[in-house]
Amino acid sequence: MAVDRPAAGVTPGGRWGIALLIAAAIAISYLDRQTLPWAIKFIEADIPIGNQTKAFLDSAFLATYGLMYLGGGWLLDRIGTRRGFLLIMIFWSLACASHGLAGGVVALAVSRLLLGMGEGGGFPAATRAVAEWFGPRDRAAAIGLVNAGTAVGAVIAPPFIALVLANAGWFGLASWRWVFFLTGGLGLVWAVVWFVRYTTPAGSPDPVTEAGKVPALPALIVRREVAGVVGAKFLSDGAWYFYLFWLPKYLFEAHGFDLKQAATIGWIPYAASGVGSLLGGWLSSRLLANGRSVNAARKIALGISAALMPWVMLVPLISSIPAVLFLFSLAFFGQQSWSTLVMTLPTDLVPREMLGRLAGLVGMGGAFGGIVMGQAAGWALDAGFGYTPVLVVAALLHVTAFALICVTIPVIHRLDFTRKVRS
Repeated sequence: MAVDRPAAGVTPGGRWGIALLIAAAIAISYLDRQTLPWAIKFIEADIPIGNQTKAFLDSAFLATYGLMYLGGGWLLDRIGTRRGFLLIMIFWSLACASHGLAGGVVALAVSRLLLGMGEGGGFPAATRAVAEWFGPRDRAAAIGLVNAGTAVGAVIAPPFIALVLANAGWFGLASWRWVFFLTGGLGLVWAVVWFVRYTTPAGSPDPVTEAGKVPALPALIVRREVAGVVGAKFLSDGAWYFYLFWLPKYLFEAHGFDLKQAATIGWIPYAASGVGSLLGGWLSSRLLANGRSVNAARKIALGISAALMPWVMLVPLISSIPAVLFLFSLAFFGQQSWSTLVMTLPTDLVPREMLGRLAGLVGMGGAFGGIVMGQAAGWALDAGFGYTPVLVVAALLHVTAFALICVTIPVIHRLDFTRKVRS
């Protein structure tokens, strides 16, 4: 049985410092991907963007994001966490900055493709780094801290972008272009800190497979448990990417938000998502510490998270902005609590040598769920159906995903790849 302990020569505080550094990278990634949704009204002054065009731009990001989620996992399994994360961050930061040079939709689409390609390796790198530094008992809490970076980046995005939009315009360039230049620069600063700070631990708290016997990707794909996690991520991230990419537009259009409101209260649901990230991981780790099995600890926390999601279907019935923000905050809280736990499942199911590939498969499933949901949203809006049917569908996806996990993974445990799976 794996025991939580710091790697050789590393203090427990050092482990959590590493987790904070990784969380900062995830915060930057969410700041980068939120630049387009929050700046879109200013971009439209130079580049016309309709609902289906916006869905196309979101899909461009998610397509390469999903594919390179898997490719990033493959890269990390071969060159290691330190070098892999460094290359990934430099690439996506330059891709983010390139948005500021765009002169039309095609150029924006290329930048979104490149940004997705770079950010696709971010979460596999984060998951792998946590597995290197933390054992099973503290792993969910560590991933919760890392996942809280999503909220930090998303919380910073509305006021930061509003500040830049209101004040930038240097060298004769439109203020929205500086949004991308500045956020891209933040990632390059992080890359320098990572290069100086991160080291692979001398001893790993995670057991390894026998020398060199790392099963190939097909050995993962055929497992029912893997299909369950990937399918659950496809469903739940369909809802999440809809919220992430369309909430700003919804608030601008349905509730008349202006730049001031975006800066002062638009961050609230994202802050709730950060609390959810921390509490989901904390609850699972607490249940384990109190003697619950890994299976019970993960599923109890997942079930509670999923139960918070359906309430968002009430949003179209409400005109009060505080009530709307509360319901979205509840959904964001539940989503990121859920996401923390789903990100933890690969570390429970496979050894570290396969973690990059499994995390990549799971992330790819989530990205393609986002594409399907985003395209459906763009079509529904342009067809005159409005946001109501999309919100109702989004509200039910996490509950469906939880049922899928319970059916496909009756007991969460380390999978045995030394024997063939019965067909």
